[in-house]
Amino acid sequence: MQSRRKYIRSKNNPRILKRMVRRLGIVFAGITVLFVVLIGRLMYIEHTSGSRYEKIVLSQLEYDSSTIPYKRGDIVDSKGTVLATSVDVYNVILDARLLNGDEDNREFTIKSVSESFDEIEESDVRKALEERPDSQYIVLAKKVPYEEMSAFSEKAHETVKITDDEGKEVSRKITGIWFEKEYDRVYPYGKLAASLIGFVSSGNNGVLGLENQYNDTLNGINGRSYGYLNTDNDLEKTVVEPENGKTIVTTIDTNIQSIVTKEILKWNKEFASDGSLGSKNTACMVMDPSTGKILAMANYPTFDLDDPKDLSKIYSQEQLDEMSPDEELEALNRLWQNFCVTSTYEPGSTAKPFTIACGLETGTLNGDEVYLCNGYEEISGHTIKCVNKNGHGMETVEKALMDSCNDALMQMSYSIGGDNFAKYQEIFGFGEKTNIDLPGEARTDTLIFKKDDMTTINLATNSFGQNFNTTMVQLGSAFASLVNGGKLYQPYVVERVQDDAGNVIYNREPVVEKLTVSKETSEQMKKYLRAVVKDGTGSIAGVRGYDLGGKTGTAEKQPRAEKNYLVSFIGYAPQDDPKVLIYTIIDTPNTPDQPHSSYAQTITHNILLQILPYLNIETVKEPKDSTANADRLPYAQ
Repeated sequence: MQSRRKYIRSKNNPRILKRMVRRLGIVFAGITVLFVVLIGRLMYIEHTSGSRYEKIVLSQLEYDSSTIPYKRGDIVDSKGTVLATSVDVYNVILDARLLNGDEDNREFTIKSVSESFDEIEESDVRKALEERPDSQYIVLAKKVPYEEMSAFSEKAHETVKITDDEGKEVSRKITGIWFEKEYDRVYPYGKLAASLIGFVSSGNNGVLGLENQYNDTLNGINGRSYGYLNTDNDLEKTVVEPENGKTIVTTIDTNIQSIVTKEILKWNKEFASDGSLGSKNTACMVMDPSTGKILAMANYPTFDLDDPKDLSKIYSQEQLDEMSPDEELEALNRLWQNFCVTSTYEPGSTAKPFTIACGLETGTLNGDEVYLCNGYEEISGHTIKCVNKNGHGMETVEKALMDSCNDALMQMSYSIGGDNFAKYQEIFGFGEKTNIDLPGEARTDTLIFKKDDMTTINLATNSFGQNFNTTMVQLGSAFASLVNGGKLYQPYVVERVQDDAGNVIYNREPVVEKLTVSKETSEQMKKYLRAVVKDGTGSIAGVRGYDLGGKTGTAEKQPRAEKNYLVSFIGYAPQDDPKVLIYTIIDTPNTPDQPHSSYAQTITHNILLQILPYLNIETVKEPKDSTANADRLPYAQ
């Protein structure tokens, strides 16, 4: 009770209250003084160092969060020759806010940047500064080469002495200009293997070929740079480095690819006339028959990978002017196609070896049969003619292949039967995708006859390569199995993937999809195919000094009434242990007299003449009277 009375007395004591008010006044006055001092300090800093702090903040904004682009991986050939790569390029960026705030160096910077880059005019810089004065990101020029960027950067780090308008010597430096790094995709060999390699659109998106098929492998992950000011007003940066794309090592041999491309172009130039191409399409594929590796794959007409949308080499300006956007896109798609993979066609007589192999494997042929060719067969009210309308006379199995006798092949088909024929088409892979590692492989499952549809007339025409469709990569892979002992390899173009340090992270091994024929049948077929080149319709493809085999082909295209043809040759070397297979097609040669496989043989011969020594294929001694590679009349096979 006494303490409570003491508290009430203290609370009501006037002297104590006055002392408390005085103390609060002192505290308030102190806080007020501190605020005044702080405001004064800020005003002083703004007056004496405001521009310096503003530049620091602007600099912080510049580095606050910027992307560091990854480099897309290279595409190289089997020996490391670069077919596609990405090179450093730089965008010239203007920081208008910074340059507008630096009147001393403004004019000097404008003149310096316009003098250093042809793409940049003084007027463009001034316009940007006026119209977007607060922008810190204005692109003045795109994809400037490294050399130009580097030369300008050296100038930007220098302070130079100049004489101003009043005749005084003053110091000036470049400010408000910086560079944004990018990568530009380039193709050192231009048109070489264009449809196989492919190209990229904006954003590193592969459009076709390997660029498309391996897009995810070639692409990487962008890095980032983060910046901030520490308590000492020093710029601190954190950098997350980009992860570059992987490099793909292909099976392509640039030397072989160059030879193939050159010979295809040379033949087509010879047959081009009146603004027309030498052919609708010409294509050639070279592969290793014992692994499935593609060594070369070329098309005509083709395009330049560095300018893939240029149609001026194919069409006149008048034709281009008349094209609608849809028609132009359709023309580009035709130009970009990889005929070896994406196009289907009736193969003609290059299918005959498969018919004979089917007969030998099923025992419906033993190789000793003899047939009378009188120039035609009558089937279901239809007259189906042989290439020799007067007839070849008596034909053995081997001679029927040498002469490419349709009549004898139709007679063989009667013995083989529809069930066996349809079964072996499936075994050889006709009607199935090869699953080559390239985009756009055509489907052929609806373009062949199944067992239930294999009537006598369908069987007869299929036996010599008409009325069913295939692709080059499909028939080429199947043919390889005929000469390599019966192994059907999956064809492929990429054999290795490496990181940007060169470490191998994936290595492709050859894949045997199935066995097609026995070794005995393979050896028998090679004997027949060697005779075709040595003494039959394929002699023009032969190369003196080399032991090789093959088969010619001439297919009448749909619609038959137009009398257009696809002519071809497929062959291999050497005879005993094939190391290389070549398949050449000319679709609709630009000549009134189309049905001659000699056109495709000529291209093949010229290619083999160069690549066989390059591949160290052994030569053989030939008799002095050998006719290998002698001039021959064109054969319509």
